[in-house]
Amino acid sequence: MKFKYSRLAKGLLSAMPLLLAAGNAFSQQVVTLRVHHFLPQSATGHAKVIEPWCAKIAAESENKLKCQIYTSMQLGGTPAQLFDQAKDGVVDIVWTIPSYQAGRFMVTEVFELPFFVTSVEKGSEALWHYATKYAVKEFAGVKPILFHLHDGNVLHSTKKHVKTLEDFKGLKIRSATRQSTKMITALGGVAVPMPLPQTPEALAKGVIDGALVPWEVVPSIKLEEIIRYHTELDQGLGQFSNSVFIFGMNLAKYESLPPDLKKVIDANSGPATSAWAGKVFAEAGVPGRRSAEALKNRFYSVPANEVTRWKKAAESVTQDWMKDVKSKGYDGEKLLKEAKSFMSD
Repeated sequence: MKFKYSRLAKGLLSAMPLLLAAGNAFSQQVVTLRVHHFLPQSATGHAKVIEPWCAKIAAESENKLKCQIYTSMQLGGTPAQLFDQAKDGVVDIVWTIPSYQAGRFMVTEVFELPFFVTSVEKGSEALWHYATKYAVKEFAGVKPILFHLHDGNVLHSTKKHVKTLEDFKGLKIRSATRQSTKMITALGGVAVPMPLPQTPEALAKGVIDGALVPWEVVPSIKLEEIIRYHTELDQGLGQFSNSVFIFGMNLAKYESLPPDLKKVIDANSGPATSAWAGKVFAEAGVPGRRSAEALKNRFYSVPANEVTRWKKAAESVTQDWMKDVKSKGYDGEKLLKEAKSFMSD
């Protein structure tokens, strides 16, 4: 007895080559991720974190995942708007400082408190664990790829060396975040919140007298050519302040990826990736400092007993942060304790 194919079966068989070709084409489809950030190509974030990360996911996906990177806000907007550009799907991935939107990302601000961070690499890994446990609501709509810190703010000044608590009085100092703004005020200075790209011109024109900026980024904005005085702290005493960075992806974009490409993103996300980024930034601070040394700029390392005075003057900043997060329904004392615990693990 001969089996007779139905018309439907015959149609499916005849269409099979086309279906297989279409499936194969889909499996080879290249996904281009639009990556947006606010610094120039020479900056550490771009050259030593974002570009290597993009190269790695391209290699591991057999070039099915590729990045189109837009530097220096080429796609428009301001640094403060970057997080929402990712959240709203205007771009696919951003690298930014969430706290440029003052008061919105309060939970992770604990890592921006005065004298809190002592290790950038360990602190970045701790930040990942802390943020993904306690700040999920704040980062809703964006899949974190990594969180990290920079190499720690240094106080750079144009008119005089800041050596004692009294030297802060009346100095107009650029701040990057809400917490560094409060710290400068607590120490007696006049805080001037300002995005990094505007800082060199403001210093050159005398609009501000100094700036809190990490060594890592100094050469990319040629700050060492404008500044002559640098005030540093021993890392063991805690950094002046730091900034929380996120490299994050639009959640809907991530969820739209096929399983094999999701695995590539996942394999290049998380605490180890965050620690790697922190290490990159810590190491990048060394040539930044050397660029100022080459110009024979002046350096001052604040002794421990004087740092103790500064810490005491800035205690109110931490207390205010705990009150702020409490107003949002969080236990500030618990969060502070947990953040410290993650850093000491």
